[in-house]
Amino acid sequence: MAHIALIGASGNVGTRILKELSDRSHRVSAIARHPEKIQAWPGVVALKGDIGDEAALAALLAGHDAVISSVKFLDSDFDRLTGAVRAAGVKRFLVVGGAGSLEVAPGQRLVDQPDFPAQYKQEALQGAVFLDRLKAVDDLDWTFLSPSALFVPGERTGTFRVGTDQLLSTASGSSISFEDYAIAMADEIEHPRHSRRRFTVGY
Repeated sequence: MAHIALIGASGNVGTRILKELSDRSHRVSAIARHPEKIQAWPGVVALKGDIGDEAALAALLAGHDAVISSVKFLDSDFDRLTGAVRAAGVKRFLVVGGAGSLEVAPGQRLVDQPDFPAQYKQEALQGAVFLDRLKAVDDLDWTFLSPSALFVPGERTGTFRVGTDQLLSTASGSSISFEDYAIAMADEIEHPRHSRRRFTVGY
C-alpha cells in the first residue's frame, strides 16, 4: 500500500485514477481547487490545493511515496510543479500526459498532422514541451503516461496494449478509456517499468 498525492483529483481522468487507487487500498491525498467535488472513497482524503502556490503545494505533497499530476498543461507551470515535488522531498513523479507528442511515423508527431483538431492543439503542444523538459530532469524518478488519440469515458476492461513513443492504433482507430488508462497508471506505481520515460496505452 502506497501513500499517493493526486493533483487534479476532481477532473475526468483524475477521478478515475482516484477510484482505481482507492479500490487497490492505497492511501490517496486528493488535491483539487474544489475538494468538495471529490468522491469520498476508502482511503481518500480530499485537500484544497492551488498549483500556482509552490510552497503551499509542497507542504501538501510532503510525506508521500509518489505524486501524480492530472492537470491540464495549459493550466500548469512546469517549474512550480516540479519545484513543489522537489521541495516536498518526493522522488516519484507521474504525469497524465497527452497523445499529441506521440509519433504516427518516424519523426512525425500526431499534433503536427493536418487533421489534428484545432481546439486541442495548444494543449497538445504544451504537453509536448512539458515532456521535453521532463527529459532533462535527472533528480526526479518521473514517468509520463500518454493516452491514445481518443481518450474518453468508457469501460474498465483491463485489456489494452502498452507502447513507448509511437501512437497505438487498430483498424478502428486509436483509443483508450479513462478507466483502462487509470489501470495503467496504478500498475506503474505498483510495478515501475518506465522510470524517466514516456509510455503509452491503447487498444
